[in-house]
Amino acid sequence: MMIHLRAILSLLLILTLTNCMSNAQNTLTEQEKADGWQLLFDGTSTDGWRSYNGDSFPEKGWEVEDGMITVLSESGGGDIITDQKFGNFILKLEWRVQESGNSGIFYRAMEQPTQPIYWSAPEMQVLDNENHPDAEMGENGNRKAGSLYDLIPAKPQNAKPFGEWNSVQIVAEGAQIEHWQNGEKVLEYELWTNEWYEMIRNSKFASHPEFGDAREGYIGLQDHGDRVNFRNIKIKELE
Repeated sequence: MMIHLRAILSLLLILTLTNCMSNAQNTLTEQEKADGWQLLFDGTSTDGWRSYNGDSFPEKGWEVEDGMITVLSESGGGDIITDQKFGNFILKLEWRVQESGNSGIFYRAMEQPTQPIYWSAPEMQVLDNENHPDAEMGENGNRKAGSLYDLIPAKPQNAKPFGEWNSVQIVAEGAQIEHWQNGEKVLEYELWTNEWYEMIRNSKFASHPEFGDAREGYIGLQDHGDRVNFRNIKIKELE
């Protein structure tokens, strides 16, 4: 009986350790490593990130704590970008906003000394849909979480309330782009087509022909003056 009990306890310990490892934050599994994934945030440092149009990470406005990289409320730290450029990729991360929080995830961003990041980079919106006024602005919900900001709405709209974690996957493969939110594909679009350029001409980006034009660029996280947490930021480059 004692032998069976020890065997059961050992099995429970193994299962517990395995479960903890599978739920570890800001890590890669052996399978992910074999598949070519790389971490963009290790959970403890700002390595690999810097200010947009800057040489180093912001001295204020952002912090790394409890396994999260966080933009602080009314921080003034500015947007941050990766050191490395990416062209074709799958990007995954999780975000969580404070009540009435607003932020964004930029991809294929250019650095332009006289222009903010959003004039070049498509943005996947990060938002508390229930409490931030931006959710009711724009057209057809194209400023709600998961949307291609101010251009294409996320459907279905499945963002979780403020204080809860949302998962993101952005797939960029040539002209083909997909936004995934909480396990569902919420939009897809094709760059550089006649339809794309017509949409841009009829948007606030009309005077910025560089918008969405880069074949590779930086991943960026937005400082919109609200507290937002990010974690488990990882990327797999595609050929």
